[in-house]
Amino acid sequence: MVELRHALALYGRIIAARVRAQLQYRASFAIETAGMFLISFLDFVAILVIFSNVPQLGSWSVSEVALLYAISGLSFAFTDLVIGHLDTFPLLLRDGNFDLMLVRPQGTLFQVITADFQLRRLGKALQALLVLAFALLTLDVQWTFDRVLVLLLAIPAGAVIFGAIWVAMICIAFWSIEGREAANAFTYGGQFLAQYPINIYDRWLRRLLAYAIPMAFIAYFPALHILGKQDPLGLPLFLQVASPAVAVVAAVAAALVWRVAVRHYQSAGG
Repeated sequence: MVELRHALALYGRIIAARVRAQLQYRASFAIETAGMFLISFLDFVAILVIFSNVPQLGSWSVSEVALLYAISGLSFAFTDLVIGHLDTFPLLLRDGNFDLMLVRPQGTLFQVITADFQLRRLGKALQALLVLAFALLTLDVQWTFDRVLVLLLAIPAGAVIFGAIWVAMICIAFWSIEGREAANAFTYGGQFLAQYPINIYDRWLRRLLAYAIPMAFIAYFPALHILGKQDPLGLPLFLQVASPAVAVVAAVAAALVWRVAVRHYQSAGG
């Protein structure tokens, strides 16, 4: 527990320093953040285009899909803010800089995570937050304590699930130089799939998203509970409130995958 508090305090100091450095160039920060906002908004425009041609998408209305989009979008935005730079991790392995991390006192995963922090990625979160406001204003949700709690927990739980998948998948780079492309297929590709109800996908993909790679727990299951909507797939009700537990399991699994990968890492100099 003491080590955890020390790590969190150190992380806070490192990130605070990076934020102060980025805010030194306010005009550049504002332009880059606005660019992130506009680029991310194109995904929601695509959803609006779909609904301009069909009244529903797999029994889901435009406002209900907007809720899915907002929850998954906010979750991914916070994950991208913290560990989005994992995209460049294979470069650390190829140029041998990861070897330097192995001899430092802090854990390698901690060092990789704190290597960067791009505040401009908040543009993604702002865009998703506006879509969430649109969804909640246009939906007739009968709010109860448990529904409010599920909504509040869905976003951090979703961020942890995204992060766990990202960490686990980028470990492919320890064995393959194409690790980044394989990881992106599950992270960015998974985020795209999580924006839509999983009942519109084929059976094999539904099973993959619900059980193997738990993307359905990011937005689909929480949204069903918030809306009081019957699951078109008829899956067990407890899955609708299981996202926090799934996030914990996913985080532990990702940490184990990382540990195994580092243990089997072959130094670039060896």
